[in-house]
Amino acid sequence: MSTDPATYKLNHTMLRVKDPKKSLEFYQTSFGMKLIRQLDFPENQFSLYFLAFDGARAANAGREWTDREGVLELTHNYGTENDASYTVSNGNTDPHRGFGHLCVSVDNVELFCDTLADKGARFQKKLSDGRQKDIAFVLDPDNYWVEVISSRAAKTEGVTDPSAYRMNHSMIRVRDPVKALAFYKDTLGMTLIRTAEHANAKFTLYFLGYPGKDYVENSAEGCHNMEGLLELTWNWGTESDPDFKGYHNGNDQPQGFGHICISVDDLDAACARFESLGVNWKKRLTDGRMKNVAFILDEDNYWVEVIQNEAIKSKAQW
Repeated sequence: MSTDPATYKLNHTMLRVKDPKKSLEFYQTSFGMKLIRQLDFPENQFSLYFLAFDGARAANAGREWTDREGVLELTHNYGTENDASYTVSNGNTDPHRGFGHLCVSVDNVELFCDTLADKGARFQKKLSDGRQKDIAFVLDPDNYWVEVISSRAAKTEGVTDPSAYRMNHSMIRVRDPVKALAFYKDTLGMTLIRTAEHANAKFTLYFLGYPGKDYVENSAEGCHNMEGLLELTWNWGTESDPDFKGYHNGNDQPQGFGHICISVDDLDAACARFESLGVNWKKRLTDGRMKNVAFILDEDNYWVEVIQNEAIKSKAQW
């Protein structure tokens, strides 16, 4: 058995949702995403909904769902939609900060945001707010933040084409960037694509992914037009602050964000490689009833799911 991290994909990000009807309508209607796979587990009282951009100009159009990047998984535990007390943690409220946001890049960010506003969308930050006039944050039905940026692709005035949108990245906060970068680069085999330092605000952003050979390092233009990136946000000083308690991983109570997921060329070989590197397992392939998924814990206790890329090698009967 052999495995090549260069073939891995940052397949999806999982978020728990209260009401799947409202969440599906939001992502499909507001952003033009498509439901590409649905997995129901009535015996365990939950369903999974996988959404992606799948239009004519989409980066991963028509691909099998495990062979994509930039997929969004919505997890619904049956009955939450009728539970008045149920809410999810969006990862941006103390003391449960951790996951930050999803990010969609669009061809005409001004027109897109105007269209959302006309539809009554709720904004955490409009383009006109604050110092950064080129980004906005929209709130989904569960108050998760969805950043909206320009793809930096050529735009046509007065027109926006959802088939050109990208699920660009997912952001998580990390305590120690040296340890976090070592894990994602050396263990998961990701490439550091771009670093953005914001000295005035005392934080740094690191964008990683599996870009292959066709990318330009530290290019905002290229980075904005990609799918399936991971943004690590480091607030300066957390790594040396003895009073810092760490970030919330979304799986401890209160729950919200669940995990990111990589799909690999050979699941057994990849997990053997991770074992040889001494990873901290949340679930090995041999644990529990589901023998086709594994979970690794990163340096901040976030969960990383590992699944087989079924377009390369068939293993699971999803």
